[in-house]
Amino acid sequence: MDETSEFEAVAITEDQFVPWPRIAAVAAMVAFSLPTFITGLEVYEALSPVSAALALLVGSIIIFVIGALMGAIGARTHMSSYLLVRVAFGDTGAGLVNIAFAISLLGWFGININLFADASGQLSKDVFGLDLPSLFWIVIASFCMTFTTLVGFKAINLLATAMVPVLAIVTGLLIYTALDTQSLAEFFTSDHTGELSFGYGVSAVVGAIIIGAIILPDITRFARHWSGAVYTALIAYVVVQLIVMGAAALAGGATGMTDILEIMLNMGLGLGAFLIVIAGSWVLNSLNLYSAVLSMKATFPKLPTVMLTIGMGLIGILAGVLNLLDHFVTFLFYLSIIFVPVAGVILIDALFVRPKAYVIETLSNNANFNPAGFVSWLVGATAAILMSEGLIPSPTSMAAMDAAILTGLLYALLILLRRFRPEAEALE
Repeated sequence: MDETSEFEAVAITEDQFVPWPRIAAVAAMVAFSLPTFITGLEVYEALSPVSAALALLVGSIIIFVIGALMGAIGARTHMSSYLLVRVAFGDTGAGLVNIAFAISLLGWFGININLFADASGQLSKDVFGLDLPSLFWIVIASFCMTFTTLVGFKAINLLATAMVPVLAIVTGLLIYTALDTQSLAEFFTSDHTGELSFGYGVSAVVGAIIIGAIILPDITRFARHWSGAVYTALIAYVVVQLIVMGAAALAGGATGMTDILEIMLNMGLGLGAFLIVIAGSWVLNSLNLYSAVLSMKATFPKLPTVMLTIGMGLIGILAGVLNLLDHFVTFLFYLSIIFVPVAGVILIDALFVRPKAYVIETLSNNANFNPAGFVSWLVGATAAILMSEGLIPSPTSMAAMDAAILTGLLYALLILLRRFRPEAEALE
């Protein structure tokens, strides 16, 4: 298969533009995936019904704001998130950030391979009477997702566009069945209590999709106008994601069960669950691998795309075998802390500090390192982790928000100090 320009360190051209509703379909498919259902259920289990609903809403709004801004920058520049990182952090700094992104995306790839294999094995046995080993599903899933990634965004888009209406119907049936068992009023007045904080719940919601919001430019760069990116983020994060997580919470409250697949089987939605597992995981993990390849190509442009994609797909199989699912919630929590600061630096830099620098021509004579951006990222993430552990006070009680606010303020402050220093020296 030939190298395709969409994987190269170049901006998308006009002949590659895609109507924004098709881009929104891809983003919505990520929200229809199994991890989003699991997150909604786990937030419900961790909090009271009212607190869980508020955490889902606040978390979705935070993700929308981050995704809309990042996506709009991607649509305006027609550059991938990893090229934006190169402009913001410099070539060397971006190399470290993009490698970290690639590792995280492969971790997500492994988690979703776990989910796919476990869920497919359980559902194939319960729904179709087929008892197949987990490794079979891991290999099949990795092959299909790697092949889709090799074809590129067009294949991911076609799959998502075809499956969104089907998964919307399945989610609607889940909500209808849950409300038929327990009314909305009964759900909110139940005596269910949780042990975790509201801030932790919001951070779990943010962590569930934060990488998707930060790397939204990878797909919104195909949009003709930045407004299409805002519509995409609104539909994916405020509409679809909130409905999907809410549906899982309602189903958990109605059944008292803690496993989303058991819940759907119990409600007679076994085939629907199978569709969500297959279609949702396929699109989500193809996007994970697609973005991981983009990150590595942005850092190591001479690496061949086909070999890089196949190699990372094989690494994904290893990540699946390692069973990262055991640490799912903890992984999501700390992921939000580590990666929100990256968006903070890019947003401040692209919107306020150097908006004219965010063009593809900048990369031909790009800075090697942006100390202010890199220091802000490290300090913001470190401080937020200390806050989440209770070692220092937290302004918002939400580690993800702490990371974003601290990093943005610190980066703006460092830039101001750098700009005023020559004037101060001239006055001496």
